[in-house]
Amino acid sequence: MAASHKAIRSSGWKTDLLIGFPDGLFLLFFSTQVIQGFPIEVQTFYNIQLTIWLIGAVLVMFSAYRANRGDLQHDNPLLTPEEKRKLEKLDINDATIAHIAGEMQKDADLWEQTLATENVKESTFSHARAIRSAVMTAVFFLAGGALSVCPYLANENFPAASKTSMMLVFLGLTAFSFFKARITAQRPLPIIIRYWLMGAGVLCGAWILLKIF
Repeated sequence: MAASHKAIRSSGWKTDLLIGFPDGLFLLFFSTQVIQGFPIEVQTFYNIQLTIWLIGAVLVMFSAYRANRGDLQHDNPLLTPEEKRKLEKLDINDATIAHIAGEMQKDADLWEQTLATENVKESTFSHARAIRSAVMTAVFFLAGGALSVCPYLANENFPAASKTSMMLVFLGLTAFSFFKARITAQRPLPIIIRYWLMGAGVLCGAWILLKIF
């Protein structure tokens, strides 16, 4: 039976929302704005967007699972005898090995200090909790992407769908900013401005790509 190890414990669905929702929204916003400018068939556009949407959700789910699992390195930050023997086989002298061990310890101390500063809690790793968090993050990713892509699925007039998509995206960013400000105890206006600028940056990037290609 494998030994249990520490894992990062998120604040539940709120953390999953903060991670998944904006990722899905911005990714699909960018892809729809870029690809709808190319002369392709409507069904091809739908196939591409749905593929990006689903693959993105799977990747986000995998990343969220790994993040919840934590890092095995921090369970044992010291240089193990096996690792030391491997270094010795590489003809690395004792002083260098000691320096490597010291740097590993410094990294571990910095990690613990960061967790304490950010008020992040650690707990024993739980497969069920990690899987639940991964699934919820993917669901929020899909929800964010829906604001960007669903107007195109409902309307084959892409210029009109693009305007609806932009409206929903910036309304979604505004609502998300208020929610994030509330749970992180920050002022909402700076967060709204930051996310609106990010949305504008996505539009500018899509416009530049279309001009280039």
